Amino acid sequence: MHRYVLPYLWPILTGVLLAALLLFAFPDTLPNPFKSEPPAPLQAPVSPLVNISDPVSNRPAPEIRQAAPLSRNQGPASYSNAVNQAAPAVVNIYSSRIVERDQHPLMSDPFFQQFFNGDDATTHQRMLSSLGSGVIVSHDGYVLTNHHVINGADEIQVALRDGRETLAEVVGTDPESDLAVLRISLDDLPVIEMTDSADVAVGDVALAIGNPFGVGQTVTMGIISATGRSHLGLNAYEDFIQTDAAINPGNSGGALVNPDGALVGINTAIFSRSGGSQGIGFAIPANLAHSILDELVTQGRVIRGWLGIEAQALSRELAASFGLRTPQGVIVAGVVSGGPADRAGLEPGDILLSINGQAVLDARATMTNIASIPPGTSLPLTIVRSGERMDITLDVGERPIINNAPAGERPSGS
Repeated sequence: MHRYVLPYLWPILTGVLLAALLLFAFPDTLPNPFKSEPPAPLQAPVSPLVNISDPVSNRPAPEIRQAAPLSRNQGPASYSNAVNQAAPAVVNIYSSRIVERDQHPLMSDPFFQQFFNGDDATTHQRMLSSLGSGVIVSHDGYVLTNHHVINGADEIQVALRDGRETLAEVVGTDPESDLAVLRISLDDLPVIEMTDSADVAVGDVALAIGNPFGVGQTVTMGIISATGRSHLGLNAYEDFIQTDAAINPGNSGGALVNPDGALVGINTAIFSRSGGSQGIGFAIPANLAHSILDELVTQGRVIRGWLGIEAQALSRELAASFGLRTPQGVIVAGVVSGGPADRAGLEPGDILLSINGQAVLDARATMTNIASIPPGTSLPLTIVRSGERMDITLDVGERPIINNAPAGERPSGS
């Protein structure tokens, strides 16, 4: 019997020895039934986020709640805390105005009017209504929204998330930044916190809250796509935050908030070829909105510095024609008669090289910088006229208030 078993015994022993050798040499690559697997690590729980009457000047500035700086260490799995923090302070705005209705010229003839006996055919007026959003920013009932949301309105109604509705009065508007301040008289108002929009970074999560298409309060999510956007032709003064959070008609005046539920900006406009959201939306930064809010409440208007010039960018070709080696500065394309620049002797065709010692590189940025200079300030300028460098000094004036001007008709001069 042994002679039948022996031919099979040696292959079996050789296989067992080879398997033991492989298991000893490569313990992690071969399955080991005697080795127990370590337990899977437990996932740490996500911590919950912590979560400004009539337009009379010289009122105290509204008290604004300032949010803590945003933590960027770890993103939450849900933004419901941020929504619960911010959404109650975001309101729906319904504005209406009465306009004259076009009618056939024959309707002004008394002979034809007698056949209608005062029916609707003789009515010359009709009601237009529009919708938008706003943000309650103080317990005093001040609401920030866009100027174009309430422009020309005869009546403005504000609806809160908790179901309350009330009429609002206009405290002041600033068409050149497309901001407006309303005031409502209700108790126990929810108030949004404002963040320092200078700390906003590209890539931060952003939530847009508003009333798109009148369907009711809606929240959309995206990120901050860019900051400091200008040269868009939307407003005279532009410093937009760009986001890909969906913004649609009706969102205007609503809130753009961060993951802590603090206000980052006021949603204002979208870039769209279809009329709907295409992932390019723009919001007015909270810092700019806050400063305009304070001026409208305390002064009744926004006070900006003004030179009374129309500035034009200086291309390389234009620079060469003026005998300049580099396209530095801007061209004075026009001078407002009787304005500060006119009184100081500036002329069309002058090249503005520097203001108060700071080089001038961009016409729109220059206009924004001038706007921040208090009226009455003596301002040294360096210009080039007929190839000759000159230094002059002018007194900054106050920019005239432009009321209810469409964006395309607002002056772009400094």
